[in-house]
Amino acid sequence: MKVGITHRLFLSILVATALAILCIFVIMQWSINRGFLDYLNTLDRGKLEEMAGRLEQLYAEKGSWDFLRDEPKRWIVRLMDEQPDGDAVSGRVKEPGERGDRSPLPLPGGVHRPRLRFIILDADRKPLFGSPPAEAENVNFRPIAHKDVTVGYVGLLSPKHFLNPPQLSFLKQQKVALILSACGVAVVVAIFSFPLANRLVRPIKAMALATHDLALGKYTVRIPFSSSDELGHLARDFNAMALTLEKNEKARRQWVADISHELRTPLSVLRGEIEALLEGIRNITPDAIRSLHTEALRLHRLVDDLYQLALSDLGTLTYRKEDIDLVEVLNDSIEPFSAELVRKDIALTKDVLPGSKIIVFADAERMQQLFANLIENSLKYTDTGGELIIRLTCSDSHAMIDFMDSAPGVPEGELDRLFDRLYRAEGSRSRASGGAGLGLAICRNIVEAHAGTISAHPSPLGGLLIKVTIPVAGGCL
Repeated sequence: MKVGITHRLFLSILVATALAILCIFVIMQWSINRGFLDYLNTLDRGKLEEMAGRLEQLYAEKGSWDFLRDEPKRWIVRLMDEQPDGDAVSGRVKEPGERGDRSPLPLPGGVHRPRLRFIILDADRKPLFGSPPAEAENVNFRPIAHKDVTVGYVGLLSPKHFLNPPQLSFLKQQKVALILSACGVAVVVAIFSFPLANRLVRPIKAMALATHDLALGKYTVRIPFSSSDELGHLARDFNAMALTLEKNEKARRQWVADISHELRTPLSVLRGEIEALLEGIRNITPDAIRSLHTEALRLHRLVDDLYQLALSDLGTLTYRKEDIDLVEVLNDSIEPFSAELVRKDIALTKDVLPGSKIIVFADAERMQQLFANLIENSLKYTDTGGELIIRLTCSDSHAMIDFMDSAPGVPEGELDRLFDRLYRAEGSRSRASGGAGLGLAICRNIVEAHAGTISAHPSPLGGLLIKVTIPVAGGCL
């Protein structure tokens, strides 16, 4: 039979409580026994002093212990039953048979067990009454003195083996009360522990059900929580995880839809133009072939960008890093765009200190790809007759590259989304001007792979400012 977590927790609480009660019971029983015996020992010390005083009187009167050797039981019973009265105060011990003599009342069975606890030894520690010395090794004896000379010893055995019926009854009542108390506590714990276990397990059950729904793809599931303990933190983290998965699922669907759209457009153009050529609507001319080649290049560029982005996300994009001069790489990246900048009448200003060298530990090919994507982005989005400023500065630990272009700009609310895949600031822009929206996403992956940062800001020229920061390896020269 499968035992649920509620019953396991209930049994755990019950077993732990039972063990605690058992430990308390054992300790309390030991404490009661020990405390009661300590109490009896305290009383016995007074009896021992009184007995020692009486024995000193008798020895002084009799001059020896012969009376105790001849009739030990008679004198011991008399000594045990003596009560302080006029004769006792005067220092005289009553003779057996005198008026006022009281015989001790026998306990059930006729055994005067308390009388046997006394041990009386002579000066040579030979027994006069009581157990032999071997049984009295742990007894503390009180010396009996006469004229400053020790004439004997008197002691008491432990009371634990000489308890009378009222004492035994008292101990039994205490133990019964302790057992009943322990059973009562166990019953109360059993009654309240199951609802408590059920209450503690309830949020765990809710999490298990929500986890099952999450595994089925129901990313909108959430766990309500009100506590601030570990279970509350777990529920909060679960909700955060579910929200992240929901966002990722929406992003995945949007990603698939955007890729399908981006791939469908050039394929539709290619298909239309090829069908027009096949049906004779258009003649096969160099211009027609050139148009097909342009669409094929766009499709190839889109697929290549997707491939590069996928490799970067998987962490399999290769980087061959070495110490390179960032100034030289930047100059090499700008050169291929000189003609396009002139054609679009965009004024390029390169703000780099002449003769400077900035050494960074990076992949030269990937850095050229980074700069090329950023320049190409400015070419696509900057109006004809605009301006592009590229500034390269260096501090002790980082190199800063700024790409500032002129209008049109990007609304501030959309600046953080420029690095998202397939995102374009204006949905009305055509593919010819805006591309597929993958360039800046690839730039971000390249910069992060070099332990740098990239961010978008409004440009002082009215367009967009892209800031790139790369750690410096060999300093600025």
